[in-house]
Amino acid sequence: MSEAKPARAPRQRRARGAAESLGSIVLGFECVIVFLGGLVVYGLQALPAGIAPWWGIVGGAVVAVLMLLTAGLLRHRWAIWVGWALQVLVALSAFLVPTMLIVAVIFGGMWAYATIKGASLDRRNAQLRAAQTDNGD
Repeated sequence: MSEAKPARAPRQRRARGAAESLGSIVLGFECVIVFLGGLVVYGLQALPAGIAPWWGIVGGAVVAVLMLLTAGLLRHRWAIWVGWALQVLVALSAFLVPTMLIVAVIFGGMWAYATIKGASLDRRNAQLRAAQTDNGD
């Protein structure tokens, strides 16, 4: 007969801060819009002469994948700055399709809120936890 192995304790999930959670939501939704923006660049043939129109799809797909990867890495401080760089890249795409400026303003504002207010909430929560452990001992 085989011996029953003892059950493992469930693994604790890593605590995620507000900036990480909100930022990943914004980048997750924005990646879909950016990919669709790449399709618009392709459909309108908005790239300069001499550049094949299908590069619009490739560019949109690459930026969308970068956004997804960045959303998964937001636990690192440098990933917040990569997210800001991606927001600038989306804003620069307005030179190809001017309506992408609307996307850049909306999602850039949401990204700013997510990172700034999220960091503020994380600091406040850390202070509350520290005060709670000081009073609980």
